[in-house]
Parts: sequence; structure tokens; C-alpha cells
Amino acid sequence: MMKIRIIVVDRTRAVFLREGEAFYLARLRNYGQVEWVETKPARITKGRPEADILEEEARGIEKRLIPEDHVVALDRSGRQCGSERFAAWLDGLAGRGVRVVSFVIGGPLGLSSRILGQAKELVSLSKFTLTHEMSRLILLEQLYRAYTILRGEKYHK
Repeated sequence: MMKIRIIVVDRTRAVFLREGEAFYLARLRNYGQVEWVETKPARITKGRPEADILEEEARGIEKRLIPEDHVVALDRSGRQCGSERFAAWLDGLAGRGVRVVSFVIGGPLGLSSRILGQAKELVSLSKFTLTHEMSRLILLEQLYRAYTILRGEKYHK
């Protein structure tokens, strides 16, 4: 069975989003192993270059990445797909013997080009601009939806 690892920068501050994350993490764990990993954010201060911030956060993310994992970075430049296609893609990864899929979500500034370059795939959740915290909840819900689609359960309808 394929494991899902979700690596995020910083903790989720909004209570309603934390509650949603806990809700979907609990549901997802009924389908298999899911690991939630938070990394330390860089301080964003006036005058500090974005590249420095992204580089610091990249180092924290890289400590959590395992070379044999199938790394998927969430980025607005990534490919978009519908729920059924996303489910089929996940199923295809499992069918190819991928043991761990690590989804990576950056902080407010996104992900460094180095992390994007290390990813096997880039995925965008929407054409809309989403906060990094909202992206976490949407990813969890779509992962849950994917598993219900693959099992033919009613949730997707």
C-alpha cells in the first residue's frame, strides 16, 4: 500500500483550517498511511530577499525528503486536473510500485526553484490564488475524494 506524506512549511494558524485538516487526516487514515510533517518557517522581515527566505525553507524541506519518494510539489505553475483524473493518477503511481508520495506545500512565498526542480511532478490545485494554508485543506480533501472514487464510494457524487 502506498503511503502519503504531506510536508508543509509552518503550522496552520487558522483554527477552522486546522479543524478541517484534522477531519480529513482522520478520514484519509482509514485508507492507508498518511504522515503530516511541518517544517520550520523562515522569518519574513522587511528588506530580507525572498530568495533567502525560500532557500532557508528549502533546507528544512530537504531534511524531510527521502530520495526514493515520489515528490510532488504544489505550485501554481503545475498541471491541473479534475478529481477523477487525480484519483487515476494516484492509482497509477501505486500500480507502478511507488511506495511513498510526498506532497510539498511551501509557505506564503511558495517553494524555491531548487525544491521545484527536485520534484518529479508539479501540481496546481486551482487557477485561483490560494493561501498556503488553504491549499493544505484542499489537498487533503482531494486526496480523500480520490480514495473514495477509487473505491466507488458515494462521497464523490
